Amino acid sequence: MRFTPASIALAVVLTTVSSVGLSQKPDSQISPQSVEWQKAGEAAHKAGNLEGATDALESALAIDPRNRAAFVELAEVARAQGLQGKAIRLYKEALLLDPTDIVALAGQGEAMVEKGAIAKAKDVLAQAQAVCKGDCAPVGKLAAAIQKGPPAVAMTTAKDTDPAAKKAPTETQ
Repeated sequence: MRFTPASIALAVVLTTVSSVGLSQKPDSQISPQSVEWQKAGEAAHKAGNLEGATDALESALAIDPRNRAAFVELAEVARAQGLQGKAIRLYKEALLLDPTDIVALAGQGEAMVEKGAIAKAKDVLAQAQAVCKGDCAPVGKLAAAIQKGPPAVAMTTAKDTDPAAKKAPTETQ
């Protein structure tokens, strides 16, 4: 009985140490199949096939969830679809893998601007500037997006969204 606490402590330490070694893979050790799916997703995105890009990039991440570039590209696709909240979450996943990924930081900040979260975007800009000491194009692009502000959102009414409201009014007797 007096060995039980020591055994538990040793088991916890060994589990923690072994899981850290298994969870971290450098980019060069990403599964080749995952990279192929990522490239297919990038090509579909460039061709304007956003659904095909999403499918291919999600396949890349299913094969190897350590594919940071696939997270970044999937976030770009989400932004193109107008899903800024999803894009922010995907950029965050990429940043969990590499907190110094300047493209992911800047993309996350731009998605925040598009969503209207200017204060949070400014915090991300400060992080990106701390990571990139020199002149980084993504940081400059984020700074310009913050200065420009969120895109104007067109006001819609029920008449714009409800097909029944678009019908011609009927005569009442």
